[in-house]
Amino acid sequence: MGSTVFDSALFRDMFGTAEMRAVFADDALIARYTEAEVALARAQARLGVVPKAAADAIEAAAHSIKIDVEKLRHETEIVGYPILPLVHQLSEAAGEAGRYVHWGATTQDIMDTANVLQIRAALQIVARDLREVRDILATMARKYRDTPMAGRTHLQQALPVTFGYKAAVWLSSIDRHIERVDQALPRILLGEFSGAAGTLASVGAAGLEMQKLFCEELGLHQPSITWHVARDGIAESVTLLGLITGTLGKIATDVMLMSASEFGEVSEPFVPGRGASSTMPQKRNPISSELMLAAAKAVRQHVAAMLDGMIHDFERATGPWHLEWVSLPESFLLTASSLANARFMLAGLVVHERRMLDNLDLTQGLIVAEAVMMAAAPKLGRQKAHDVVYDACRKAIEGGGQLADILADVPEIAEALGGKDAIRRHCDPANYLGLCGPMVDRVLEMSGANAARGG
Repeated sequence: MGSTVFDSALFRDMFGTAEMRAVFADDALIARYTEAEVALARAQARLGVVPKAAADAIEAAAHSIKIDVEKLRHETEIVGYPILPLVHQLSEAAGEAGRYVHWGATTQDIMDTANVLQIRAALQIVARDLREVRDILATMARKYRDTPMAGRTHLQQALPVTFGYKAAVWLSSIDRHIERVDQALPRILLGEFSGAAGTLASVGAAGLEMQKLFCEELGLHQPSITWHVARDGIAESVTLLGLITGTLGKIATDVMLMSASEFGEVSEPFVPGRGASSTMPQKRNPISSELMLAAAKAVRQHVAAMLDGMIHDFERATGPWHLEWVSLPESFLLTASSLANARFMLAGLVVHERRMLDNLDLTQGLIVAEAVMMAAAPKLGRQKAHDVVYDACRKAIEGGGQLADILADVPEIAEALGGKDAIRRHCDPANYLGLCGPMVDRVLEMSGANAARGG
């Protein structure tokens, strides 16, 4: 049985996905280590630094070796890092060619490069899932483009909006995250081969060319200089996940509040037993949204840790580097979980349009007070119109009744707007949606263009 939510048989699929766990599993990490060692040997063989036959033998050994994981674990605890123990096993498996394994490299070269290979695979999953969420939200925004509902500020009804507008706001953030991932890749996907203090002194004048070929072998970018203690690229990857889960947490918060009995405007997809209470049969808790919010809060802590971990001392850190070993996999697992929950929840979200209309009438017209004020302002002046409508709103709040009926008895408003029918028209929330529709259209157009470009 596991001891954390990430390896627990009970919770692991609530705080991660099998696909993302496979990227950061021990066997996958060891495979990335050996992949980096093989790439180094192949690059050095291309330069004639090591015999090609030796590079071939190292590659063959890497593919056939059966790692003694228990021995590797024990020696890693002693050394503090897994690379030296791994090099011992790989060198032995490669026979005579083993003398060339890890030629000129340092432990952090291999570990950093392996982490970047993991990040590349993980970001491919994140980018794919973001695009799926984008498609779901685009469909939602289009479908509910003109569905009126109460817009709320400070948890109070403010002005009418449409549910499509709300979905389009969510969508716009997701589009920017897709763009951010694409833009960040050249800064994040850097290989690392620099030697003990980062100067490549161990391999001489051909070091930069060797580094270039090493990165080519792995499909990574060559850095301008050693990044052993310049951790902005790794920190950016987790910060990016913080932004993504932050947006998903915002969406989750909106959905949870709108799902409350007092609002009743949306419901998460119905699956028998999901969100059930052990004691209250009527309950249908917004479990997916709750997990999305939890992920956002947990990743935020890892972002802080990674930013703190950027502060390394001199040319090799005495501890901040180790923070990445914790924060990197956990952040990606949490993000994968949040995206999976978002895809499920949003794809099956039940939208209660009738309840949205009912909620618009909760304040008996007060939600469109601004509409009346602005319509009367050209004749009364803005401040006079404000004061008259404000007084009518006060009467509606204190004495009850529809705002339209109270306004109809105000001579200045009746004259300014042209009678009772005009007043009722201005008091209809559906007639005061601003540019919700055109804004939705613009977001959908831009999102579609980005998708067409492969973004």
